[in-house]
Amino acid sequence: MDSNLVQFKKGVLELCVLALLARSDSYGYDIASRLSAAIDMGEGTIYPLMRRMQKDGLVSTYLVESSSGPPRKYYRLTEGGRNNLNAQKAAWTDFTRAVAAILELDLEKTS
Repeated sequence: MDSNLVQFKKGVLELCVLALLARSDSYGYDIASRLSAAIDMGEGTIYPLMRRMQKDGLVSTYLVESSSGPPRKYYRLTEGGRNNLNAQKAAWTDFTRAVAAILELDLEKTS
């Protein structure tokens, strides 16, 4: 995999997790599966991030009984997590617009 793409994915991982949890509470494996399908992120990167996000107060957890094994730990956005998501979304929008503008300038020079 292109090392640039790996760095891009790492940079947006927390934003993507927050966005998924804003839609609905979810358990770790489900979050990992959805990220894998959308941006090809591996499961191993999710759990350390989830622990850090919990420690930072961005998510809270609760257990739900499972008919197919042990209880599942579900993650839920906290108010701080929602505020962080909104701030990251605004920063992401500003940043991607600025990069797109630079890339368009670069394309105009080479044309």
